Amino acid sequence: MSADFRLSRRGFAGGLAFLALSAKSSFAQGFAGLGTDAGGFASVVPGNRLTFPGDLGPHPEFRIEWWYITANLKDSNDAAYGVQWTLFRQALAPGAQQQGWASPQIWMGHAAMTRADTHRFSETFARGGVGQAGVEAKPFRAWIDSWEMRGLDGISDTTVAPLELKASGADFSYVLRLDAERPLVLQGDAGFSRKSERGQASYYYSQPYFKAQGIATIDDKPVQLAGLAWLDREWSSQPLASDQTGWDWFSLHLEQGEKLMLFRLRQTDGQNYFSGNWITNDGKSTQIASDAITMTPTASTDVAGRSAPTQWTIIIPSRGLNIQSTPLNARSWMATSFPYWEGPISFRGSHTGVGYLEMTGY
Repeated sequence: MSADFRLSRRGFAGGLAFLALSAKSSFAQGFAGLGTDAGGFASVVPGNRLTFPGDLGPHPEFRIEWWYITANLKDSNDAAYGVQWTLFRQALAPGAQQQGWASPQIWMGHAAMTRADTHRFSETFARGGVGQAGVEAKPFRAWIDSWEMRGLDGISDTTVAPLELKASGADFSYVLRLDAERPLVLQGDAGFSRKSERGQASYYYSQPYFKAQGIATIDDKPVQLAGLAWLDREWSSQPLASDQTGWDWFSLHLEQGEKLMLFRLRQTDGQNYFSGNWITNDGKSTQIASDAITMTPTASTDVAGRSAPTQWTIIIPSRGLNIQSTPLNARSWMATSFPYWEGPISFRGSHTGVGYLEMTGY
């Protein structure tokens, strides 16, 4: 698998290179250079305490980061929908930050809406330093062109709520309000999320307790939606090892109220790396050891000339969890500059609920 295809929410590695002055070298590394040396950029180290609202904002000394929302929603007839909103930032080079067009920061946005019978998506790009895209920690605002995630009156630094989320494409749009009563949750080990046994890592936190409501349109037909949403924030300079070809990531809302984040990083030697966090109703986040997680594909879907595993069995014996996941729409392919699969899922077995699945490198 070429490094050029390691794009996604967690490691966007592609299309922005067309905007970069040094496009050829960036493109050859998969743009973000996810598994290449990150000399000159800041390093992710254990023990660093995340603070808010500061860490809601950008970290330009690191090579890559993202602000990521996924939502599992239903309309008044109980029909299921999925919504995705993503803003990526990448630094083309380490060192002092420049202003205006000299800024080394590049931004990319992805937005999508999914229903059982359709999957719509859009992509947009911006160069940093000229106001077209950016993030401000307080008052919180993340934007690219007219797409926006912004804090509303009374926003809390500990819950990053309430928020308004909006985006649009050629044939869809949405405006959602996100509320949460519980504080942000640190993933990994107190926010230090290891990605391999060789030291690759990111800083990673989430807000998995959002309740969402708002209006969306598909083909100019409006619909009122409500449900659950999940915010992920990560930043790093070298999140993958050189022998890792992609990942499979789950965010799960359990019907009993717990939340579960899991990922599998696929390695060329077949010794895949697993990680996860079990999050209780009161917000306590406990890391799950790599050898305590089993994630097994059970069915695949051919889409866009590729085969992606769209049904899974997930087993975590220590939590009594044995579930089978099913996609809302098995053809939830993001045919963006560097494509990947991402869409809403449901699951059943020892636990039931809904969530999101992202798969890269297929």
